[in-house]
Amino acid sequence: MPERKSAVRLPEFEICGTSVPGGKQVQIDVNIARLPSRTPISMPVFVNRGREAGPTLLLLAGMHGDEINGIETLRRMLKHKLCMPRRGAVVCIPIVNIYGFINFSREVPDGKDVNRSFPGSIRGSLAGRIAHHVISDIVPHVDCGIDFHTGGAARTNYPQIRCVMDNEENRALAHAFAPPFIVNAPLRPRSLRQTAAKMDKPIIVFEGGESMRLDEFAIVSAIKGTQRVMAHLDMIDEAAPAEHEMRSISHSSWLRARYAGLFHSYVNSGDAVAARQIIGTITDPYGDFEVKLRAPYDGFVIGLANNPVVHQGDALMHIGSTEPPISKTTKIDMRD
Repeated sequence: MPERKSAVRLPEFEICGTSVPGGKQVQIDVNIARLPSRTPISMPVFVNRGREAGPTLLLLAGMHGDEINGIETLRRMLKHKLCMPRRGAVVCIPIVNIYGFINFSREVPDGKDVNRSFPGSIRGSLAGRIAHHVISDIVPHVDCGIDFHTGGAARTNYPQIRCVMDNEENRALAHAFAPPFIVNAPLRPRSLRQTAAKMDKPIIVFEGGESMRLDEFAIVSAIKGTQRVMAHLDMIDEAAPAEHEMRSISHSSWLRARYAGLFHSYVNSGDAVAARQIIGTITDPYGDFEVKLRAPYDGFVIGLANNPVVHQGDALMHIGSTEPPISKTTKIDMRD
């Protein structure tokens, strides 16, 4: 009788005090706090573990409660079992900021931004407590991650990855995701990216679509890109290659309104623009004036305002360039 080979035993994998067996999905409800009504608020965490050893990938969305494209991205991935790897584990948090989600708000009820509250504190503000749970209960157990965001304040972001391109691990994850644009973005103080980087946990940010509005192109781009990252990490065997050209944005700036009035865009999000090209106008409501807007340099529209009613100083169009900055005064305006 031939000798039987002994099965390879998977090591224990425990997160938030819960053991996750191989080949299973486990939902863990992390208690955050209570509403004034005494209703408990929990953050559902879905842990999907493969049957073979491998890395652990964190996917999280809804850091800002009104940014629902990332939430829908992870919902579909959970529904269709796209989060279940063959090797390793995927920790999936569709809604980090439950409070903001149920109140259609970027912030939590205390007015703070969760993504400016890391590493947080168990005795701090409500935003700080949410951040503390993510950093203390989740991040130590993962190897890398993707944080899903959208444009805010009636602005659309064309699908893009934001990361520190000087960091080799960030760069590898971004290129594996293969979005239409990779934007070199510095670490924001007290953000998840900055705090996780100090823990040697590289996290890249996906931006796509507009807050409180589902964007099918952004959602599908996010799902396919995440699958490519999983394939890059050898968590799954294959993923569909990108069908578009990937461009690296070295610098970007917002074109802002010099006059108040009605904004008319002549270009769409994702379009290429040439220096001095007329890309829109601002008019008054009564037909007295019309001001032409010109592109400051050759580049691509990676963000666009959707609200036509603008005040002086309002952000109208985010233009990114693949070329080095034209001058030292060129500003980079990023918001995870």
